[in-house]
Amino acid sequence: MKAHLSRRQFGQGLGAIVVAFSLDPRAALAQQAQAARLPGSLQTNRLLDAWIRINADGTATVFTGKVELGQGILTALAQIAAEELDLPLFRISMISGDTGQTPNEGMTAGSLSIEHSGAALRFAGAEVRAILLELAAKKLGVPEDSLTVADGVIGASDGRKLGYGELAREADLKREATGRARPKNPGAHKIVGKSIPRGDIPNKVTGRAAYVQDMRLPGMVHGRVVRPPRYGAKLEGVDEGAVKAMPGIVAVVRDGSFLGVLAEREEQAVKAREALIKSAKWILGPELPDPQTIYAHLKSLPAKDETIGVKQAPIPANARSIEAVYTKPYMAHASIGPSCAVAEFKDGTMTVWTHSQGVFPLRGELVKALKMAPAQVRCIHVEGSGCYGHNGADDVALDAALLARAVPGRPVRLQWMRDDEFAWEPYGAAMVMQAKASLDAEGRIADWQYELWSNSHSTRPASTTGSNVLAAWYLAEPMPMGPPTSPPQPAGGGDRNAIPLYDFPSQKVVHHFVQEMPIRVSALRTLGAYANVFAIEAFLDELAAAAGADPVAFRLAHMKDPRARAVMEKAVQMADWKAGEKGDGARGRGIGFARYKNLSCYVACVAEVEVDRASGRVRVPRAWAATDAGLVINPDGLKNQIEGGMIQSTSWTLHEEVKFDRTGILARDWSSYPILAMPDVPKVEVELINRPNEPALGTGEGSQGPMAAAIVNAFGHATGKRVRDLPMTPEKIKAMLG
Repeated sequence: MKAHLSRRQFGQGLGAIVVAFSLDPRAALAQQAQAARLPGSLQTNRLLDAWIRINADGTATVFTGKVELGQGILTALAQIAAEELDLPLFRISMISGDTGQTPNEGMTAGSLSIEHSGAALRFAGAEVRAILLELAAKKLGVPEDSLTVADGVIGASDGRKLGYGELAREADLKREATGRARPKNPGAHKIVGKSIPRGDIPNKVTGRAAYVQDMRLPGMVHGRVVRPPRYGAKLEGVDEGAVKAMPGIVAVVRDGSFLGVLAEREEQAVKAREALIKSAKWILGPELPDPQTIYAHLKSLPAKDETIGVKQAPIPANARSIEAVYTKPYMAHASIGPSCAVAEFKDGTMTVWTHSQGVFPLRGELVKALKMAPAQVRCIHVEGSGCYGHNGADDVALDAALLARAVPGRPVRLQWMRDDEFAWEPYGAAMVMQAKASLDAEGRIADWQYELWSNSHSTRPASTTGSNVLAAWYLAEPMPMGPPTSPPQPAGGGDRNAIPLYDFPSQKVVHHFVQEMPIRVSALRTLGAYANVFAIEAFLDELAAAAGADPVAFRLAHMKDPRARAVMEKAVQMADWKAGEKGDGARGRGIGFARYKNLSCYVACVAEVEVDRASGRVRVPRAWAATDAGLVINPDGLKNQIEGGMIQSTSWTLHEEVKFDRTGILARDWSSYPILAMPDVPKVEVELINRPNEPALGTGEGSQGPMAAAIVNAFGHATGKRVRDLPMTPEKIKAMLG
């Protein structure tokens, strides 16, 4: 059954506003620098009514630039706002990610939504509540501290009451936040800390319209695009006439080497695409590197080297030196639903409904590619069916907009085909990690040396100069991508989590940032953290074995951070870890730990593996995780994120790799890019260490690295063999086990 939804249903409550503070941006920046620093995203979006508006009926509309990606963020942010406003949740409505309505919070990425948007809403909510209380005290003629607030009603001791709705007209929220209103003490929380059911779930599990892929607007036509046979190819010619004569065809759109088609029905667009592919003639682009030597190739390319995390101490003369090299392949986002967008060009304005993780940066790219003014382009977020990171969502938005220009006044729905998604999205970068350590006579790490080679982990819209959307590179007037960049420490990009949290007296980490990209890459969930945590934690197990120590005891001996120690101790308690227990050749257990970005949540995972030595197949039947994310907003939602990360990491670690050869990308469908099947999903158990007096920390990307390490370490425990090259495919494991 197809769902038919109006523009209002998809535009209302799903999207994002830019507020102009000054006609002179330099004056605005100088004024902002003089103002007090505000928490989270409130610092860059300082007007209270950019975040919260109190309505005449006593409800509140809450705005956020962060968007729902399946992580439950809108539910958690609503809890924060409701808590500080003293409103019941059902009287909070959320509007997110709309360049016409919400604050500009850049990308929803890096597990920063709670830290940035949550902090902003917490303080904005407290200040709005304080403004309403001050106004009520004046109207009632009583001291402010004598008033009580419950469910949006302010009461005086004599029984008189004022509802928020009665104060809404006089409450001036079009003012800058001061940051002086103090949020509630965690001990007073009634909504924060509760497992509130997520608002995004019902439509998804009942089959109702939930995603941009489900959008159906009146008069809508369907589009498809034709991609080159490989990167950099140029369209030499195509038989447009034959396709235009096909049933239902509305238009064939060509701009340089960008080629698309519009049809009244989706299946007509698909058939027309097939016909265009057959008739198109291309001048091929450059060949790809040899896949057999891709890691050596990456190491051979020019790199910008940065040394980080340096500590210096004498190394004992009798120290033993141990080395290992680890690799991680290119990985796809493998979104269950191919990327999709709906665009409409009407009355000189382009409106795009998109599952982009950053509607404002995307709008900036569309403005450049379409040669339109920012005021003429509006991007509204609508959830997409799958993705954490930079997949094809931004690219397909430009595709849809380019086709929409050909049919003014008619909405265009453009969904990529499965082979578009696999072959053309930007992947998570391949990486090489080289570790070397020295053990002293007591079996402690005296020196740690670590190097990594990686391309960029963010070529998202607006992350570099130039253009960062695919179709722009193939237009008649192409807009090349700018030089790839790497986010700096402490968060980092390829070097995210490359500095160990453990206490080593001497250490050095070198990040070899390789700018030349033989294969298109960008942000995949965790950026470089997944590979670095895998390598660091796998190497720690190898060092523990060399020292004759239990892996858990070995880690604790090198860890001073009490919160890190607590999650490790909790995880092994949950798993009933027995120090010194031996694997039996077919079953084993392993541990992995990280504090994401060394700034965010703490996660320790224990995984149990089963190894079929005959087939080389590895299964993960069970896993446990302990998490410390500071103040917990929604316990069940937080657990969802840790559980989902563990399961996704299991798929990455056991299966996922983008295959290619010299002629192009070979991963085009689920058979050539297998992922974890439902019967093989591990049973996971997660426990939270709530710290109400600590800041709330992001968790969406916290468990992937520790889970990968736990799996490879469990395999090592079971078999005595060490996995250094991901993924752990049956072919590799069978060869390793002989």
